[in-house]
Amino acid sequence: MRTRLGEHVRERLAAFAVVAPSIAQAAVGAGLAWTVAVNLLGHPHPFFAPIAVLIGLGVGLGQRLRRVAELVVGVSLGVGVGDLLVAWIGSGPWQIALVVALAMTTAVLLDGGALFVGQAGSSAVLVAALLPGDGSGGLDRMLDALTGGVIAIAAVALLPASPFFLAARHASTVLDALSTVLERAAQAIETRDADLAAEALEEARGTQGAIEEFQQALATGKEIATISPLHWHRRGRLALYQRAAEPMDHALRNARVLARRTLAALGEADPPSASLADSLREVSEAALLLQLELAAGREPELARQALTAVAARQRPERLGFSADVIVAQLRSIVVDLLLATGAAPEEAGAALAPLDSPTRDRRRPEQAG
Repeated sequence: MRTRLGEHVRERLAAFAVVAPSIAQAAVGAGLAWTVAVNLLGHPHPFFAPIAVLIGLGVGLGQRLRRVAELVVGVSLGVGVGDLLVAWIGSGPWQIALVVALAMTTAVLLDGGALFVGQAGSSAVLVAALLPGDGSGGLDRMLDALTGGVIAIAAVALLPASPFFLAARHASTVLDALSTVLERAAQAIETRDADLAAEALEEARGTQGAIEEFQQALATGKEIATISPLHWHRRGRLALYQRAAEPMDHALRNARVLARRTLAALGEADPPSASLADSLREVSEAALLLQLELAAGREPELARQALTAVAARQRPERLGFSADVIVAQLRSIVVDLLLATGAAPEEAGAALAPLDSPTRDRRRPEQAG
């Protein structure tokens, strides 16, 4: 029980360590936005300013520049519609319903995102229900939202999380998952253990979230590296992950098919040979090598060499449909990982041994038998 509690505490602390920079950005930015709006703009209750910072920054990963733009435009639209209608029809339940409906309809017709539409509606509610008598005009609230948006961008630029760290952490999760799937599939083939094959399949099916988080981390990292002078020098290292992202996604998809077919193959009369397990394990180790080289910020030459060596070997003997599918998927994974190392598509494809290469007797015909 204590062990589980300790593990849970460590997981929570690790999660906090990841989001701590974003929390610091949000806290400092919200206080600064309020101070600027009160002291420089002279607004007595500029609550839209810190709200704009919080929504613009968020605590997770995403496209902050777009979120800030949607926030400012959405607030402006909601405030404008709300001020206009409240001046005509007053404030009350049906007025709130009408104001919200018109503000959100206008946002949808303008083809706004979910944040845009939501901010238009919520801003209209605040104007219609809470603010009609506070003496501040719609222009003031628009300026508050703009102030918060600008400070949110400044916080990303001046108090940024490391874009390379974000990408590296999530890429490591993806490549760890890929390596684990291949290793478990290899063990299942060696030991003829269907339970291990089922574990490999379960692991593979749970990887989509990891690749999506990696892609979000890349988007955030690219944004930070674009607007933050402190991290301009990291754009080259970040580009290594951007190049590898799509091939890594494809490799995981192929690994899911491989794991599913491994489970099916172990139920056949002629299960895959141990040589196939060796190939799976070599590709698993190459995935980890790719992870280490990318994390070091260098071209993954060693991983490329290891993958090229695996690709050049002869394919295992044909032992049935499922084994053939495993081999085909493994070849696809090798190509995907070669592309992730920066190899050109033609180079990656040419590295594979021909499918019709002999596997049993490599002697010249006059030397055979």
